[in-house]
Amino acid sequence: MPNMIDFPKPSLVPVNGVVLEVFEAGRENRGKPIVLCHGWPEHAFSWRYQVPALASAGYHVIVPNQRGYGKSSRPTEVTDYDIEHLSGDLVALLDHYGYDDAIFVGHDWGAMVVWGLTLLHPARVSRVINLSLPYQERGAVPWIESMERVLGDDFYFVHFNRYPGVADAILDANAFRFLRNLYRKNVPPAEPAPGMTMINLAKAETPSGEPVMSDGELAVLVSAFEASGFTGSINWYRNLDRNWHLLADADPVIQQPTLMIYGDRDTVAKSGNLQQFVPNVDAISFDCGHWIQQERPEETNRAILEWLRGQGAAQPGARR
Repeated sequence: MPNMIDFPKPSLVPVNGVVLEVFEAGRENRGKPIVLCHGWPEHAFSWRYQVPALASAGYHVIVPNQRGYGKSSRPTEVTDYDIEHLSGDLVALLDHYGYDDAIFVGHDWGAMVVWGLTLLHPARVSRVINLSLPYQERGAVPWIESMERVLGDDFYFVHFNRYPGVADAILDANAFRFLRNLYRKNVPPAEPAPGMTMINLAKAETPSGEPVMSDGELAVLVSAFEASGFTGSINWYRNLDRNWHLLADADPVIQQPTLMIYGDRDTVAKSGNLQQFVPNVDAISFDCGHWIQQERPEETNRAILEWLRGQGAAQPGARR
């Protein structure tokens, strides 16, 4: 099993007014960049199975801990985590390495950022590969407001916004238990418990299902969040309605060739109208839960590389 000793050593890269902790592999493949964007509450290390496979296949693999995570900057202003800042970090990262564009891969919240990046800076994205979270249509009502109407204020997206600091403190105080209980697979179906899901996980004595990671792998994440706390990463959620406003003038249709990878047992719903907004999409599903690239690493690697070969993405990318 991979561990942090096998993972590339990070560099601290100044971009867009912050510093990002960036892990890199395949520098000899300059000209063929692929940027991997983690979700919540994750870490660049969540791509540990993909990094060596992509580097071996000839890609320059760039894996940032995005702002709020790991040893990357954690600004104090909530609005410093909106989609303009998060996508701006990735644009500046391309500038740092001298690339006009790159293939971007996102999982969970990382997928949300890649969708937003592609809308706001389409010239900087050559292809999109997203896992778990499909394109989110920008409806008539801001996202948190809509969720609150339908799901109530105990839904964790809403709770993070309406009760600032409450979940942060509980997760900070129970980082190991929360992450151990969250990173599970083959969890038996159960009726939702009352209360806020993430707080319940942080307080639960025993986990359900099976672990996604070994104890050593889990320790990498626990150590990172014990050092950083959870507030920076949760602040991404506190910008969803702001993002809804910031994306108002963007062309909502993504033209780039796109691969969407779902987990059939993921709690995140598949899109019913993905092709309407992403006309050049290929969608596939694996028999797994939410942590797709960690639960099904070989299948994920194979699917990504076969799709890229089919796209002719083995050709060197643009350079500045």
